[in-house]
Amino acid sequence: MEISEKNQKVLKNRKILTLVVSLSLLVVVLFGLRLLSDQYRFKVYKKSRVAMDTLVTLTVVAESPRAADDAMEAGMAEVDYLDHLLSIFNENSEVTLINRNAGIKPVKVSMDTFNVIKRSIEVAGDSDGAFDPSIGPLSTLWDFIKAVKPSGNVIHKKLHLINYKHIAMDERQMTVMLTKKGMSLDLGGIAKGYVADRVVAVLQSKGINSGIAAMAGDIKTFGSKPHTHKLHPNGWKVGIRDPRGEPESLKGVLNLQNMAISTAGDYERFFIENGVRYHHILDPETGYPAREFQSVTIVNPEGVLADGLDTAIFVLGKDKGLALIRRMNLRAYIVFSDGSTYITDNLKEFFEPVRNTKDTKDTKKD
Repeated sequence: MEISEKNQKVLKNRKILTLVVSLSLLVVVLFGLRLLSDQYRFKVYKKSRVAMDTLVTLTVVAESPRAADDAMEAGMAEVDYLDHLLSIFNENSEVTLINRNAGIKPVKVSMDTFNVIKRSIEVAGDSDGAFDPSIGPLSTLWDFIKAVKPSGNVIHKKLHLINYKHIAMDERQMTVMLTKKGMSLDLGGIAKGYVADRVVAVLQSKGINSGIAAMAGDIKTFGSKPHTHKLHPNGWKVGIRDPRGEPESLKGVLNLQNMAISTAGDYERFFIENGVRYHHILDPETGYPAREFQSVTIVNPEGVLADGLDTAIFVLGKDKGLALIRRMNLRAYIVFSDGSTYITDNLKEFFEPVRNTKDTKDTKKD
């Protein structure tokens, strides 16, 4: 009788164990099916538009075309709003108003304009002025479309106006003033990165958890691509262009999540005169294009920093530029003037060299 009771207990325990295991497997299967269903329910949508004097492309992962379109339209509206504040080509922008009142009076500005200028001064300080938002008097002398190169005498007369330390900011009053008459801001080297950050914030506020905001070459990624396992998500593929190759020729591809990428390159806006390449990345100290790199790519969680620092490092040159990269522990990919390359150790895990330019990518870093 005792043996029978023990056997019954053993059988009962086995049944309970079998039931628990079966229920656990069922939960795992159902959870897996739910994940699969969720991932294939969401699709990738894109929208492009010319804004900020460049091509803006938004990519979102959404449950429906309507949800995607609503979010992307809100993102594009943010681009237009910030362009209206920051563009030097808009005679009514806040930056134009600041320039118009240089040496005269402070100008009250919006929080966004104040923040961009504040961040640009921070980058200028970090780079000892290699990046300088007050470069306007020099940048307006050059015309890279019409191949206009100013004379050395004209450049020399403008150099004294370039000094970010003469930008006065009052956070309490929300005002900005250029303290010397003739000074002018040009935020082209940092504004697009800031806009990419803001657009991503708008997309996320509309319920989008994954996508890309690309302001031409200034790109901000967030979340992961759909149709990948949530425990092993894939990032977005961003190609780094070969500065001396065809437009579709790449040096490599980065796999990025929740990161911004910006490249300063001598191939974006340039002309060649008597065998010399003149490009738009000007050294504030000389007024002429910087010479030691073909391109500098920076990857950073903040687009505004990636955008400002790639220019700063390009201008600093090899020794000082690499020193700044090390000091700030930046992720960087560099093509030197002789075509040789350098990649920081902290970027290597995200980087794949390209041997075939037909390798798939979600967007190309110009």
